[in-house]
Amino acid sequence: MEEKPSRLVVIGDGPFAEIAYEYFTHDSPHRVVAFSVEEAYLKRDRLFDLPVVPFEQIERTCDPADHAFFVAITYTQANALRTRLYDAARRKGYAPASYVSSRAFVWPNCRIGEHCFIFENNVVQPFVTIGRNVVLWSGNHIGHHSTINDHCFLSSHVVVSGLCEVGAYCFLGVNSTVADHVAIGNHCVIGAGALVLGNVPDDQVVVGMWKKRQS
Repeated sequence: MEEKPSRLVVIGDGPFAEIAYEYFTHDSPHRVVAFSVEEAYLKRDRLFDLPVVPFEQIERTCDPADHAFFVAITYTQANALRTRLYDAARRKGYAPASYVSSRAFVWPNCRIGEHCFIFENNVVQPFVTIGRNVVLWSGNHIGHHSTINDHCFLSSHVVVSGLCEVGAYCFLGVNSTVADHVAIGNHCVIGAGALVLGNVPDDQVVVGMWKKRQS
């Protein structure tokens, strides 16, 4: 997935924003020119010698006509905060940017939506579909013919096996494993180290082993 170089606003100023700055700066065609935070949470005016501007007034500093954006916020509020700011920035007219590490393995026929961040050592096998506003932290395996729907966050070393579907707004914790042919519903939390062997309905929290039949 290639993108044209752009001047980039990183929305957020926390640890993920600092990490995003490093990756975009050293491993992408984009150039970060500013950070932005909602005014109620604005605590500083500079980061990496770049301005941190109130999100409500961002158009005064960065014209939407020639700037892109990325919301560098993790799974806060079950991915809802990142999604809200992503939607708000698009309404302001900014183009969403994505990052795919040069050290990730992404098969050419995969479909990846806008505003995604894919770290190093991810393996994304053939015929995978990844939706919008998805974060794949480092070292995950997304098996062939699987789908990760919009607004998800996968921590490190997650295994999603082949022919699976992960619903929208899901969080998959470190070292969690999803077996072949499994569907996970929307708004689910799969805990660290969990083993998912059967379908998971919407709005579930999975800890330990989720078997094929749940009482």
